[in-house]
Amino acid sequence: MIVLDTSVLSLVLRRRRAAGEPREISIFRRVIASNVQTVVPGIVFQEVLSGVRDRPQFLRLKTALDDFPLLIASPDHHLAAAEISNTCVRHGVAAGVADCLIAALTIAERAQLFTTDRDFSHIAAHCGLEVLDLDAIG
Repeated sequence: MIVLDTSVLSLVLRRRRAAGEPREISIFRRVIASNVQTVVPGIVFQEVLSGVRDRPQFLRLKTALDDFPLLIASPDHHLAAAEISNTCVRHGVAAGVADCLIAALTIAERAQLFTTDRDFSHIAAHCGLEVLDLDAIG
C-alpha cells in the first residue's frame, strides 16, 4: 500500500507546468498503473482542497480525490502522531502536527509514504516511517 502525501497530490493535481513533466508525476502515473493500492489520509484530503479560490476548481479536485480511499485517523493514530512529534522534538527535528499524523497513519498501515517533502526523511529517521524511495523507482 502507498499513502499519498499532500506534496505529491498538489504537484499532480494543482500545479501548472510550463514544459515537461516532473519525474514525480511520471512515478505517480506508474504507481497508479501498477494497481498498487493507493490511499489518501483525511488530513491530506483536507489540505489539497484548502485554499482553492473558485468552486469549479474545488469540485474538479474533489472529483479527482474521490478515486482514492481515505484513511481516517482514530484516537490511537492521534496518540501515535503525538508520540512521533515528541520523539522528533527530543532529537531536534521540527515536525508539523499534520506531518506526524500522516506518518502515524502510514506506519499503522505498514505502508510507504509517497512524498516530495524532505521533512519526512527527517521524521522517518526517528520512527518506523517508510518513505517511498523515488530514486529506486526512476
